[in-house]
Amino acid sequence: MELPFNESNTYRNLTCSDMKTTNREFEDVSFIGCDFTKAIFLSCKFIDCIFLNCNLSMSKLSDCQLNDVSFKECKLLGLNFSDCISLPFILKFDSCILDYCSFTKKKLLKTSFINSSIKNVDFTECDLTKSIFSGSDLLNAIFFKSILKEVDFVSASNYVIDPELNSIKKAKFSLDGVYGLLNKYDIRIE
Repeated sequence: MELPFNESNTYRNLTCSDMKTTNREFEDVSFIGCDFTKAIFLSCKFIDCIFLNCNLSMSKLSDCQLNDVSFKECKLLGLNFSDCISLPFILKFDSCILDYCSFTKKKLLKTSFINSSIKNVDFTECDLTKSIFSGSDLLNAIFFKSILKEVDFVSASNYVIDPELNSIKKAKFSLDGVYGLLNKYDIRIE
């Protein structure tokens, strides 16, 4: 099944599990309450799009372009964003579940991760310069050889970041979050 054409630029309450869509361009399109579980998007372009209360868990985004795409209250379990075209790659997340996603080697400059679950997410070799993790849970997230310059972790929780293996110049942390930077030293902070 292919995603149907829609002239109104709004898709509502579609159930398109296991669907395959190839070489489509979606510009200024809103997806509201749609279920794209295990859907396959090949060489598609999403430009100025909004996904609101959608489920894209275990979907594939192979060779897709994501330019100024916002996800709000979406379930995105296990997505491999590493398969997307690198430039442009501009995303925003608000109140989403991103557990088990991979962003390996992506440039995520100024990306907003607001009030989201980001558990077990792989940020290996990512450039997250000036990104924000406000109110997000980073339990078991992987930061390895990542650029975290000026990243705001002040209200984030459960992160563990090795300052010797990541660039953290001018990153912001709360006093409560310092443990996440010193965890590998097996020390007690009271």
